[in-house]
Amino acid sequence: MVNSVTQQPRSLQARIIRGSFVLLSGSGLTMAINLAYNIAIARFLGPKGFGHATVVYTILTLLSALTLAFQIISAKVVAQQPTLEGKSAVYRFFHRGAWACGIIVALGLTIFERPVADYLNLPDVSLVALIAIGAAFYVPLGTRRGYIQGACGFRALAMNMILEQAVRLGGSLTLILMGMGVRGVIVANSAAIAVAYYAVRVKTQGNMRNPLERSYVIRETCQSAVFFAGQMLINNCGIVMVNHYFAAKEAGLYAAVAMVGRVIFSLSQAVVNSTFPLVAGGDEEERRDLRVIATSLMLVLGTGTAIALGLCIAPSSLWTHLFGAEFKASGHYSISYLLALYAFATVIYSLGAVIITFEMSYKIANTSYVQLAFSGVLIAAICFFHSNLREVVLVQLALMVVLFVFIAVPFLWNSLTGGADLAHGPSDRPFRLIRRVAEDEVIAEFLKSDFHCPEFRDYKSMKWLIENPHFEDVEENAKRKALLFIRHLALWKELPTDTEWYEVEVGHADLENIRIFPRAQWRKVARGSFSAVEVAEGMRTRKHLLEDSFVKKIHAMSECLSHDAADFAAVILIGVNENEPVTVLDGNHRLTAAILASPPRLRKLRFLCGLSPHMTECCWYNSNLVTLFRYGRNVLSHAVRNPESELARVLRDAS
Repeated sequence: MVNSVTQQPRSLQARIIRGSFVLLSGSGLTMAINLAYNIAIARFLGPKGFGHATVVYTILTLLSALTLAFQIISAKVVAQQPTLEGKSAVYRFFHRGAWACGIIVALGLTIFERPVADYLNLPDVSLVALIAIGAAFYVPLGTRRGYIQGACGFRALAMNMILEQAVRLGGSLTLILMGMGVRGVIVANSAAIAVAYYAVRVKTQGNMRNPLERSYVIRETCQSAVFFAGQMLINNCGIVMVNHYFAAKEAGLYAAVAMVGRVIFSLSQAVVNSTFPLVAGGDEEERRDLRVIATSLMLVLGTGTAIALGLCIAPSSLWTHLFGAEFKASGHYSISYLLALYAFATVIYSLGAVIITFEMSYKIANTSYVQLAFSGVLIAAICFFHSNLREVVLVQLALMVVLFVFIAVPFLWNSLTGGADLAHGPSDRPFRLIRRVAEDEVIAEFLKSDFHCPEFRDYKSMKWLIENPHFEDVEENAKRKALLFIRHLALWKELPTDTEWYEVEVGHADLENIRIFPRAQWRKVARGSFSAVEVAEGMRTRKHLLEDSFVKKIHAMSECLSHDAADFAAVILIGVNENEPVTVLDGNHRLTAAILASPPRLRKLRFLCGLSPHMTECCWYNSNLVTLFRYGRNVLSHAVRNPESELARVLRDAS
């Protein structure tokens, strides 16, 4: 029975590291068993038999695009379901579909066993039919592992993978010693998959119908199938094509080289398998933190690079000692050289795969199609460049570098320039614009809420400018702007110059489209969603996370709003237009207090909103590295200005 993790670390990075550690430990043991399997098979069967056994298993690996597609979509959707009944319904739906696909794949392999065996130069046609049995179990195994993964049962997932490899190793050695040779290895591989399938005990709950829309299932399934089809082709097409173009001995040598790549990629998948469900079930604000993806990338890069560097310095005699004297590269390059090149190619590809799966965890990732296109380019390149094994590996290394650039650059650009979603996209109910207001009126309201701050201690005698403003007076307007710049020069200059200001009407239905700016105490109660409604709810349920002075200030405002005499400054909003979500520039406390008041006191507040099509370039509306860099640059450019002296000059000119 699979149980989800009951207590999680607070940060998403911590959960990823903990889950990755569990799966990396399991994958490390899995790879150790897999290495022992490959060494034993290579020594017992020699290069020719080892090449045949590896290429037949590669057929199953290629077809596992379906397995992994079912696993990843099951993990994603299971992680997104809030109840055990929902998780169970999703699992049952995908499990039935997986069995149907598994049976179809097995029948297809059986029907076309002769053409497949001829293309791969296999000595025994029945080898294809034997691996077809494993394929029938392998696809539904993906849904069972997906359920474990989606429920964050990383320990159970790791144990299941270890069990599969242990049965694979023990069964192969037993059947080889019984004289079954390559046939025995394939039988053991199929048996290992069946054992792993039955070892996963999923206890479902309730009879809830599948909660997913058909269109959603189709989109997610297509995305997963496209991704894993490209992944399987990139990781395994080399073995199939080398087996077709080269003699059996060289094909066996390449299979040994590719084995190391599989080790690195399997370790990277351990990181992916822990990251994927956590990001899928996490909050929008958390997943947009670049430290989350950086954590996964550094884990993969560190693990893969350590292995690749170790291969660079390992003597060639080590591999001939492990695999046998026949495993020796010909020409001017050693097996260590081929292993190191292949390892670096796999590390680079693994980094790209991490980015693609990270995007897939919360949206439809078009990079899956880019990867599939590159797998076709890779196959074509190997068809043209295969004069020796070194050339085959170099082609893969070069194309993996290009693929990584195609994947990483758009992702990095979107991460730097794309801020968090402010609500749920365009609003179905636009804000009602009451009247156009001048910038001077907005400045006065800004100062009204801010004049108690220490920066204005020496200017208390000018309070009348805020309490009784005359906006038709040019000199008064100049004084108020100069006062504002003493405290908020950088903030105000960050707003687009074409900002137009309006008084707007805000009702309870509009609150979903108003976003509190994510800073300071608000982060503690928001939990990833900064809509005004969610923040207010966080104040009710998670106020123990906040400082007492902050909570008392909000509650005091709520009490004050309950009295008719309450006179607060306007809440100042900014946005692109009246149809898009807006962000609070000034008035987070007042707005939250009004929502928390019983009954809500929104009508006691005025709302002023600045609209500009260029507001996405402002860090107060769209916070990302690019807009924050722009803000920092502007702060430096304004550092030479002295707002106090400018105010003194304005006062002199007015006297």
